[in-house]
Amino acid sequence: MQADQLMIVGVNHKVAPVEIREKLAHKGSCEEPVVAIQQLPGCQECCFLGTCNRVEVICATDGSAEFARVVRQFLFSRSALSDEDAQKYSYTYVGNEAILHLFSVAASLDSMIVGEPQILGQLKKAYRNAVENKTVGAILNRLVNKSFSVAKRVRTETNIGGNAVSISFAAVQLAKKIFGNLEHKRVMILGAGEMAELAAEHLLKQGIAEVVVANRTLAKAVDLAHRFNGRAVSLKEFVPQLENIDILISSTGATELILLKEQVKPIMRQRMNSPLFLIDIAVPRDLDPDLNDIDNVYLYDIDNLTDVVEVNKSERQKEADSASRIVEEETINFGHWLEGLAVKPTIVALREKVEAVKQAELDKTLANLADLSPKQIHAVEVMAASICNKIIHNPTIYLKSGTRQNAQQDRINLVREMFDLS
Repeated sequence: MQADQLMIVGVNHKVAPVEIREKLAHKGSCEEPVVAIQQLPGCQECCFLGTCNRVEVICATDGSAEFARVVRQFLFSRSALSDEDAQKYSYTYVGNEAILHLFSVAASLDSMIVGEPQILGQLKKAYRNAVENKTVGAILNRLVNKSFSVAKRVRTETNIGGNAVSISFAAVQLAKKIFGNLEHKRVMILGAGEMAELAAEHLLKQGIAEVVVANRTLAKAVDLAHRFNGRAVSLKEFVPQLENIDILISSTGATELILLKEQVKPIMRQRMNSPLFLIDIAVPRDLDPDLNDIDNVYLYDIDNLTDVVEVNKSERQKEADSASRIVEEETINFGHWLEGLAVKPTIVALREKVEAVKQAELDKTLANLADLSPKQIHAVEVMAASICNKIIHNPTIYLKSGTRQNAQQDRINLVREMFDLS
């Protein structure tokens, strides 16, 4: 197989706005699209990856130049866009570029948030769907599984996922710096802001003991508390709760401060000055900035967290540079494997041709040398095999030495013609 028979046609957050992405043919599971794609003319193997930020068709094809247009037509079939517009909002990678792109996707170098781990799980799910529907064969099995090992190598050899690059996750990382182990800690959420909810989800994964939700509308507090297996209180009664809370995440729609320094001072005495971590994600702010003046009270607002995120994004980008080097190296290695796959049929045919000539000449020669001992016959056979191996050696090296696809095909054609391997 030639490298240019590998193709990826896709759409992601970089090339298409959400109103375009949401129209694409990836409703429901990956099962129906991958079956339909395999039936497209020119498709030999395929895998379909559909997420909220990307839709990609990963294919081994017959090398037809028309195949990319056919796949685009399938992807955009529900969009009412012309093929010209579909090209504008999509990309096509062929050969080594397709390999590089898939490895970059798996390693989370092509994600909206570089280093996020979700995309690898989504790719694994897409691959399982393809396997279950029998739409992948030797080439994509090798390619997609290699992308998993490339992602693992990137995670092992770099710290690309080690820095918080979302507001909610940054809040959790700061809490861990203050408390160390977050197990058995208690968290309170003020309001029902999305980032506060996300921070609470991250905290739950750290093994916190309890979530208390306070909201102006008690019914909303009850719903959210149920989601986190916690309990609800009204916003008016949240201050006394601070006596038994370790972490407070505030994201209300209040227009004025809802927690003042004077309210927390007496509570800290009741708490025996055990640390209290306050995260204010609201705009305008919910929590009094002067709270930071109280011993063992740690207050961070959204600007503090944004600063952490920006610094960490810079650190992740440095790690991404190292990860890119790994991806490029693995792309080259996989390209070499594909090149070997392309020349293998010719090498096998050459060996079979020379082996057939050798055996025919041996049979003819040994028939005329009836007086040879078994030892002498063996020596003749070894000599014939050695001559054949030496004849085959240079053509084999020549076939494997092509550095470009066109040059490699020229070598294959030349060797097949010279040795009459029709």
